[in-house]
Amino acid sequence: MSEQESVPQPTRWLSAEEQHAWRAWLYSTLLLQDRLDRDLTRATGISHAYYEILVQLSETPGRALRMSDLADRCLSSRSRLSHAVSRLEERGWVRRQVCEDDGRGQLAVLTDEGFAALEQAAPVHVESVRTHLFDQLTPEQVRALQDIGQTLQAHLSPPR
Repeated sequence: MSEQESVPQPTRWLSAEEQHAWRAWLYSTLLLQDRLDRDLTRATGISHAYYEILVQLSETPGRALRMSDLADRCLSSRSRLSHAVSRLEERGWVRRQVCEDDGRGQLAVLTDEGFAALEQAAPVHVESVRTHLFDQLTPEQVRALQDIGQTLQAHLSPPR
């Protein structure tokens, strides 16, 4: 066997406890995302994905980001983000402009109307997060959730 060929490692199967933890985490996060999206869409007409775009833009200087950076921050493909920004442009909430730094890239810019829509949607979103997540947890569980989230982010996030 050459050095380039690797010896297959045995599968590290999950224990019964790990399997239960995995499934509980997976299903609960899927259910939570679905509930947050339904609550927000029903009350405001804004999907959670669009809300996240507005939030990301609102939290940056000048309320503007390169489209590629916005896609990365929203964990979205560039084509999916471009489509979403087009929908937000139709509502007058976001506009595109050429990046002055290099003249090639595009910026997504949050408009005043988009910021106003975000301000109206934020209380609905926060109440939904509080009701469906934090009201269900003890303070110790919240601290554990933060610790777990930060550990996984550190492991899974691409280097910047």
